[in-house]
Formats: sequence, C-alpha cells, structure tokens
Amino acid sequence: MADLAANAQGGARPFARLTAALSRPTTLAQVLFVLGVAALLVALTLVAQSNLERLSVKSGYGFLWEKAPFELGESLIAYKAGDTYMRAFAVGILNTLKVAALGIILSTALGLVIALGQLSPSSVVARVCRLYIETARNVPLLMQLIFWYAFLTASLPRVKQALSPVEGVYLSNRGLFLPALDFGGAGGQIGLALLAGLVMAVALMVWKLRTQARGNIAWAFWGLLLLPAIATFLLSGATVSLDLPELKGFNFRGGLAVSPEFLALLLGLTFYTAAFNAEVIRGGILGVPKGQTEAATALGLKRGQVMRLVVIPQALRIIIPPISNNFLNLTKESSLAVAIGYPELVRVANVTLAETSQSIECISIIMLVFLTISLSTSLFLNWFNARAALVTR
Repeated sequence: MADLAANAQGGARPFARLTAALSRPTTLAQVLFVLGVAALLVALTLVAQSNLERLSVKSGYGFLWEKAPFELGESLIAYKAGDTYMRAFAVGILNTLKVAALGIILSTALGLVIALGQLSPSSVVARVCRLYIETARNVPLLMQLIFWYAFLTASLPRVKQALSPVEGVYLSNRGLFLPALDFGGAGGQIGLALLAGLVMAVALMVWKLRTQARGNIAWAFWGLLLLPAIATFLLSGATVSLDLPELKGFNFRGGLAVSPEFLALLLGLTFYTAAFNAEVIRGGILGVPKGQTEAATALGLKRGQVMRLVVIPQALRIIIPPISNNFLNLTKESSLAVAIGYPELVRVANVTLAETSQSIECISIIMLVFLTISLSTSLFLNWFNARAALVTR
C-alpha cells in the first residue's frame, strides 16, 4: 500500500508542477500567446486553401517531385532539364550557401585589412581606407551588383581574346577559368574530410582563446586541418592530375569555371559587407585596453606581433556579436542575385513559380530556407562567442 501511495504521489507531482506553472500570470500569458499565434496560422492556412480551391489553383508541395523543364547556369551537383523541382531547389540552396560562405570569409579578411589600414600611422593610408568605407556602405548593394556585372560582361574581352596573366588562367566576358585538381572519384570524400578538419581546427582555436593556453598552435592547427584530407586521399588510392581549361569552340572547357554572374555577386557582397566589417573590427581593436599594447611593446614585441598575438585575440570577444549581424545580412542579401541572373534560391523559386503558379509554396520554401540558414549561423556564432569568452570566477 505504501508503494502504491508513493507511486500515486510521484505521478501527481508533474501535474501539480504544471498547474502551479499555469497559475503564474506570465506563464499563462505566454501559453495563450502561443496558442493564439498557432490558431492564427491555422486560420490563414484554411482560408488560403479555400481560396485556392475556389479558383481551381493546385496547391501542396507534391510538385517538388515533378519534372522541371528548365536548365540552370551552374550547380555544385549534377542537374539537367527533366530532373525534379526538388533537385532544382537543392541546386539553388547550395549556390546560395556557396556564395554566402565565400562572401563571409573574403569580406572578413578584407574588413580586417581595411580596419588595420584606418589605424595605420600613415594618414594617406588611413584616409584611403576611410574613403572606401564611406563609399562602399553608402551605395546600394543592388547598384554595386549591377555595376560589377556590367563591368565583367561589357568591359572584359571576348573568349578568343581572353586575358591570360598566367598559363592556364583565362579571364573573359564569359567568366574566369582556372586550373583544377582532379581527384578522380574521390573528390567528394576528400572535400568532406577537409571540412571535418576545418571544424577540428576551429575547435582548437576556440579552446586556445578560452583557456588562454601558452605556446604556438600553428602546427597543430594545420595538422588538424589537412591530415584528415591527406589520410582520405591516401586510403582511397585516388590519383591526382591537373585539369587545365582549353578553348574549344565558343568557350573554354575543363578546369574550374567561375561564371560572371557568380563573380559579380561575390565581388559585390564582399566589397559591400567588408565596409561594415571594417568598422566593427576597428571598434573591437580600439576596445582593447591601451595598457595591453604598451605591455606587449615593453616586452619587445614588434607592432605586427602585438596586433596578432595580443590585440586581435582580445578584440574577438568584442567583435563577434556585432559582426554576426553582418554575416546574417550578407546571407540574406545574396537573394539580390536574381537581378543579375545567378541561379541561387530566389531565382530558382521564381522560375519554378512561373512554371507551376504555386506562389505560396515557393515563397514559403524561400522563407524556411533563409530562416534555417540564419538560425544555424546565429547558433554557431553564439556558441563560438560563448567559448571564446573569458572564464571568470
């Protein structure tokens, strides 16, 4: 009997906790708000479905498994007309992620250079960097994208007169063509191994920032970054060869081709976002106490060593939160590529909408994908910021 009573009390405790929580005004208000939002979404869905049925418009996401009749200019995965709309959307998502990732890396590197230039003792360098910032961030991004696209397609020579500064590298109004390494069928596996190595190398940097461990971790960083890819290459038995682009017919074949649409988008996003990143980085550097720089100089460190070993690691804790917003904005602003014809997510959705007339579904896919990318980026940067923060008692 005692066991039954104890079990009854144990089963009643969760219900009692729930009743106590709902009795609080703030908790009850939050529950009612969530229920209200859910009811509103359900009502909107029912109304939209009713209107679509009344107008005899097909609805639902079943069209994603139908055949898409259009081609896409470039893709990271194999795609051709006749593949499903789902695969076309996958191409658009991967193209968006590609330009966003490269834009974040390049705009951060350029922003760091411009920020250091503003802090240069040379007044000429500082003024030039300041002029760049004021110009880049005050010209609308859409205008910059159109400028870069017009410059690449109208100012560069035709394919047969392509510029070739180095053997195997060609630049024309059809894009940039570069030599590429051919790993046979193991290229995907090596790429995944390199990505895994990058994650481990970043984790090592976070650990060093968090613990302030002494010593140089450069060898460990490059080892973690490259060893997984090297081991995968050796274990797979792949052979490597250099694939050079060659002029065949009306265009170059082989190697790595970078389209003018992608190049214009990447240049526009990089130069535009770098101006904002430079201001954030400059503010973070100036936020480090001056005594840290003076102490490092007193120890005999050179200016570059002081900046690399003392100032920038401490400035990261100030820089990461605001620069996260710039990264999120860059990802979302990649949707402006629809104006220059780059086949990212929004352009694929627009072409799909024209073919299927399913506007609600296409727009909801765009919203869901960008929301997922933004939340994932935000979660990673928040995690990185928390790990890089100083450990205090």
